[in-house]
Amino acid sequence: METGTEFGRARWLRPAAAVASATYALCAAQAPDTPAAQSVTITATRIATPAFDVPASITLVTLSPDTDTRPGINISETLGGVPGLLARDRQNYAQDVQISVRGFGARSTFGIRGVRVYIDGIPGTMPDGQGQISNVDLGTAAAIEVLRGPFSALYGNSSGGVVQVFTEDGGGSPKWTFGGGAGSNHELRYDGKLTGAEGNLDYVASVSHFETDGYRQHSAARRDIENVKLGLRLDERSRITIVGNGVELPYAQDALGLSRVELQTIGPRAADPSAIQFNTRKSLAQTQAGVIYDLRVDADNALRAMVYGGHRDTEQFQSIPVTSQASATAPGGVIQLGRDYDGADLRWTTQGIVDRQRWSLVGGLAYDKLREHRYGYQSFIGTGGAQVVGVQGALRRNEINDVQDLDPYLQGEWHPADAWTLDAGVRHSSVRFVSHDEYIVGTNPNDSGGANYSATLPVLGVLYALRPDVHFYATAGKGFETPTLNEIAYRPDKLTGLNFDLKPSRSKNLELGVKTQSATWGVLDAAVFGTRTTNEIVTLSNTGGRSTYQNAASTRRLGLELEWSKPLPHDLNAQVAYTLLDAQYTDAFAECVTTPCASTHVASGNRIPGVARNALFASLAWAPAQGWRAGVEARALSRVFVNDTNADPAASFVTANLSGGYLWPLGHWQWSAFGRVDNVTGRRYIGSVIVNEGNGRYFEPAPGRAYFAGLTGSYRF
Repeated sequence: METGTEFGRARWLRPAAAVASATYALCAAQAPDTPAAQSVTITATRIATPAFDVPASITLVTLSPDTDTRPGINISETLGGVPGLLARDRQNYAQDVQISVRGFGARSTFGIRGVRVYIDGIPGTMPDGQGQISNVDLGTAAAIEVLRGPFSALYGNSSGGVVQVFTEDGGGSPKWTFGGGAGSNHELRYDGKLTGAEGNLDYVASVSHFETDGYRQHSAARRDIENVKLGLRLDERSRITIVGNGVELPYAQDALGLSRVELQTIGPRAADPSAIQFNTRKSLAQTQAGVIYDLRVDADNALRAMVYGGHRDTEQFQSIPVTSQASATAPGGVIQLGRDYDGADLRWTTQGIVDRQRWSLVGGLAYDKLREHRYGYQSFIGTGGAQVVGVQGALRRNEINDVQDLDPYLQGEWHPADAWTLDAGVRHSSVRFVSHDEYIVGTNPNDSGGANYSATLPVLGVLYALRPDVHFYATAGKGFETPTLNEIAYRPDKLTGLNFDLKPSRSKNLELGVKTQSATWGVLDAAVFGTRTTNEIVTLSNTGGRSTYQNAASTRRLGLELEWSKPLPHDLNAQVAYTLLDAQYTDAFAECVTTPCASTHVASGNRIPGVARNALFASLAWAPAQGWRAGVEARALSRVFVNDTNADPAASFVTANLSGGYLWPLGHWQWSAFGRVDNVTGRRYIGSVIVNEGNGRYFEPAPGRAYFAGLTGSYRF
């Protein structure tokens, strides 16, 4: 497989200046009277405001799951057109979708970190910064908001970006929707949903099932999701929303990554031999619920109170060599986690007008708590010829870890003049880690301990309306990212206990942007940004599914984001998103790149691994109100280095997807059928990389040409 070359090598300042000049020229030529579309109100800044009027990079993705031509399996299907965000479908349901925003989160070997996740206002990110999005049912999702840049810091720890998923609200007479689909690699999905309203109560309830044999050997999985959302209007001024969901992943095989040699010899559909030997796999079950109370006190004041809680069980079998597990201080090759988590967010919003100057203010307090019971077992039993691997063996680790944060925040908006808007905010984030060691056996010592992290995170933004359809803005702020429980779970010296030597990383962010909208040219957002981070948390070693981390001195991220969309005649809609991201280490450091550890120099100027320099997405959709519909998407990504030494890249690639469908109403019924072909050229490429994998198994291949077809029916009573 070739290493490939980047499809764009321009320095970031040149395209940024060119885009700024072209945008200003385009703005001057536009007629200021008619916008391309009504500005959509967003909530990402906690002050309900049209996105066009906010000094921040915000993308709102609206979804229509009942008529969509996507499989509805992974959230990565819907986020391709968001600049600055890279969502990688790893084809590995043991590790979840990998999401990074402006390079934050790219090092994650599983789950989501560096990016805050919320579903219907309920955090999907734990107080330590580790998140997951496996409980999102795309069959009920109505919109996804993506907030990038300095204002993300107002969500606290580990907020390099914020992804908020909103499910639909019930309404009207009862409607029953059911559907299903099937595709390549024996993918099968079916689901059911009931929506409606009765008096002051509205409701949405859904169930979905998905299973696959997997594109690669040893990558089969099954997943079931249940969701319910109830809205109860108590009176004209108050409302309660109750959200509950559960997800079960009874099995998800883990094919692990492949080395360059394995790609060339056993091929991209194979699993690493150790995955077969140890039967690497993962299972999980999660239930959670939340209650949101909204009270409109009067025309200028409102109260929102949110409480939530949940439980998550996880079991993972890794491919740790038996010889390594035999050490008296080794924690084994099977991880069992029981997590109880809960929290609350209380906020007050007030607004007013003084001397014709509008203002609004939000003050709140957020509290989150996590208790994790972590067990480690050997993944073998017996010795010699009677030895069996890939099964739960002797107990080797038993500890209780507590994490909690307490974050007061205040943010406001002021309009000193019609053309000017000032947004400012500050959040003080305090995060506490405490570990209680319950496994003190023989030479294994008491490793109890703890650590406290805190930061004050200010943000300031200013927006100037040059014309009603042209807005310029500038925003600056500070960010903060603690290590997660998973990142401190193992010490680099191979001794027992948590790695409390890790420090939080701290960042300074600056963004300049322009937003335009017109009936003639469409909607165009452009932003240039820079982020400097000290004590960046980077992978020190990554072997057999076990990662250790350290702090690098500093990094730099410079970038450009472009987003354009426009409705065209004859029910056509076009969209283009482009990201240029130059992410580098600005100080040298040493790390382990082999097993056993051999210290290697990482030079200043090396690219941050897992981050693509260029990303381009383009789509053209034909979607009449009923009848036939069709669409085409194209995606291009430049090469991605797999480790800090930049020794090997995953090649650049270009792929294209085609879809078509038919939508027809029939009395009380509505039917929607679709079919699609992804990667129509059958291009062989790497879908994601495992950063700094100690055995060189960096590569997770993406599927070749893949097919999927589905049918959805709904009946309105």
